[in-house]
Amino acid sequence: MDNTQRVALVTGGGRGIGAATAVELGRRGFHVIVNYRGDAAAARETARAVEAAGGTARPFQADVRDAAGVADMAAACGPVDALVCNANITPPFAPFEDIPWDAFMDKVGGELAAAFHVTRALLPGMRERRGGAIVYVSSLSAELTRPGAIAHATAKAALDTFARYVAAEAGPHGVAVNVVSPGAVRTDVPAAARTQTEAELSARSILGRMVEPADVAPVIAALLDGGFPAVTGARIPVDAGFRVLTAP
Repeated sequence: MDNTQRVALVTGGGRGIGAATAVELGRRGFHVIVNYRGDAAAARETARAVEAAGGTARPFQADVRDAAGVADMAAACGPVDALVCNANITPPFAPFEDIPWDAFMDKVGGELAAAFHVTRALLPGMRERRGGAIVYVSSLSAELTRPGAIAHATAKAALDTFARYVAAEAGPHGVAVNVVSPGAVRTDVPAAARTQTEAELSARSILGRMVEPADVAPVIAALLDGGFPAVTGARIPVDAGFRVLTAP
């Protein structure tokens, strides 16, 4: 990395939307810090893909729910120009009455802790430099109701509100803050386990398909790349038109 290269930190960057976003940022010339919690091999693979795309990369292990770990990561990585808060805390998918409080709060509290600690660590530097961009990866679940998703939806709705307030405070200091809200994204679970669900969701979208990580990554990267200087405090859905065909 040279001293003029822009630096991006992608939390949960080892797979899925995080990995696709890291690679897209590499195409745009960023040095990408690929944060991961446990899967070092996936993070290294993402870093290699970033470099193959034309950027540079560094995997970095940290549990972003832990303030001390985040502080160590921020100190080691130096100034960061672009932040993607993407780390996902696996939620319990079950009806409300079947979810214990601890499991509910693991998701809601963990999601907010991850966003809070990383933002708290990196935003001051962006403000001092009078520039930077943050994207929080939310979910369409925050506005639509589907069975069993109460913990996930509550966490993402809280994240949306958190992001809106960060945008209001950071904007006057030259920092753009936005939310990208994917619809149902194709995952790496076994095909047999997802076929029926994917078919049902695909039938309810304009494009007739699920969202891929590669659909979401360019939207995030464009918001970080400085091409939309007047866009801040926005929540941008990437859902293959799912909302249009779904009753409110």
